[in-house]
Amino acid sequence: MLATPGPLPTGAGWSFEVKWDGMRVLAEVTDGGGEPALRLRTRSGRDVTANFPELAGLVDLAPDVLLDGEVVLLDGGVPSFAALAHRIHGPAGSRPVTFMVFDVLRLYGVVLLDRPLAERRATLERLDLSATPHVETSPLYPDGTALLEVTASRGLEGVVAKREDSRYRPGRRSPDWVKVAHRHSQSCVVGGWKPERSAGGTRLDAERSGGAGRIGALLLGVPGPDGLEFAGRVGSGLAGAAVQELLTARLTGAPESPFAQALPRVDAAGAHWCSPTVVAEVAHLGWTAAGRLRQPVFRGIRDDVDADDVRREPR
Repeated sequence: MLATPGPLPTGAGWSFEVKWDGMRVLAEVTDGGGEPALRLRTRSGRDVTANFPELAGLVDLAPDVLLDGEVVLLDGGVPSFAALAHRIHGPAGSRPVTFMVFDVLRLYGVVLLDRPLAERRATLERLDLSATPHVETSPLYPDGTALLEVTASRGLEGVVAKREDSRYRPGRRSPDWVKVAHRHSQSCVVGGWKPERSAGGTRLDAERSGGAGRIGALLLGVPGPDGLEFAGRVGSGLAGAAVQELLTARLTGAPESPFAQALPRVDAAGAHWCSPTVVAEVAHLGWTAAGRLRQPVFRGIRDDVDADDVRREPR
């Protein structure tokens, strides 16, 4: 179940949580008549169990349980998606993640999807998550306005408001969950890239200096009614060696542009086209009247989102 962007709801019947800047994960423990087994899956269905060995203790929580939450990694005391992406795609390190659990969808074989959120949360809080390393229950707050102010002052991503009587609808974006973000973010499909230029020079200068292989900008798109719609290009955030290595390994060349319309000449000139399968997360300052991202900054690759599921966020 996904949240809908919107203004902060008011009135009775709502509870509020921090909007965690991480990877949405379903954690499932099954018995099957033998030893309990843990499986961690992203919202796209990708198995990421091996990526987070520090969460292996979830297998002892219950012989049959399905939890919904967000895997986060703290950077300077604040959850950072960029730091999490580096942890996933970079070399193995010692920075542990935390699984912030906010829902329980099945317990001891009983499916809880049609139970109201208030009942599911009460069930979740009866589980002893505190005994499991690197796992916490995402706190609930009664005052959304106060939480919005606190999250802004502490550099957190925002707030999610949830109706206390809401049922869980897997895969659906529901008005019963509303997200309010302090900064804009957008998942985009990478449709191509442009080589890095040397300082004050041209692309030919970069080729002569050995820089033609480095990625200077990604050409981004969002699926629309007629195909992949151009959303602009991002160059900020691509300079690091780890990012360059990751993008070079993940982007697959294509013989022609995957975008539905011809790109502006300044963007298409010298472009290397890609198979539109890789999803990048960018921060930005809004959308232009022409449908381009304002001052986007690359934050990381989203392996938990399929290219076909990308949608243009209204903010």
